[in-house]
Amino acid sequence: MGGTRTLKESHILLIHPRPEELRVLLSQMQSAGVRISMATTSQQGLQRAQALPPDLILLNVQMPKMDGLTLCRLLRETPAARHIPIIFLSTVSTVEDRLQGFALGAVDYVTQPFVPEEVMARICIHLARGVQRTEQRDPPDQQLPQDADEITLRAAMRLIDQQLDAPPPLREIARLVGTHGKRLTTIFRRYLGVTVYAYIREQRLRKSQELLASSNATIQDIADLIGFRSAANFATSFRERTGMTPSVFRKQIREMKQWGGA
Repeated sequence: MGGTRTLKESHILLIHPRPEELRVLLSQMQSAGVRISMATTSQQGLQRAQALPPDLILLNVQMPKMDGLTLCRLLRETPAARHIPIIFLSTVSTVEDRLQGFALGAVDYVTQPFVPEEVMARICIHLARGVQRTEQRDPPDQQLPQDADEITLRAAMRLIDQQLDAPPPLREIARLVGTHGKRLTTIFRRYLGVTVYAYIREQRLRKSQELLASSNATIQDIADLIGFRSAANFATSFRERTGMTPSVFRKQIREMKQWGGA
């Protein structure tokens, strides 16, 4: 499929608090035959991306209440929207900002003010690449809608798992997934039956067991990787939870593997 045809047949969702600032770009998109949907808040954008998934999302970073980075995090946990290419628009751009955007799954990052023709060219490129992504989409039975709380839960779990050595405080975790601490705790209790802090402890234990079983990392290194201040503190917590020390656990796992391979 050629670039022009791809652009003409596309549906783009613009999520921006002041779409009038992009009137030249919007005019060029309309002239090219693009179908444009607009949202002026992140919550509205999330709902529209779920209800009628677009081919590409233009997302402003500086959104009120819930910023664009948080929205991107939620979109990546939404089955109907997780594969949609996202291009960030921002009036402020540092290397750190761009890296964070790409880490969250954005395909591009454009700083305002920009040249509309350049943005159009980038849109064409990512739409063409998006066609190639269709085969990677989830099977239909995994495309079922999720409620907002489940999306928030998945985003928080992923965030915690990625920062297991030093997870943010509860209030910050909640902010980064678009909610507040009390509601996030309620969501964790509802779906997982544990608090956020209990989930962090369980994930640290699970990760430590994986590392003990599959790596030659020292006990101290494993303690550092999962956020314990010392190997002694890690060993004490591990023993309280499993009834054995990390060294004994590792020894038993290796003996089982040797026995199984004999």
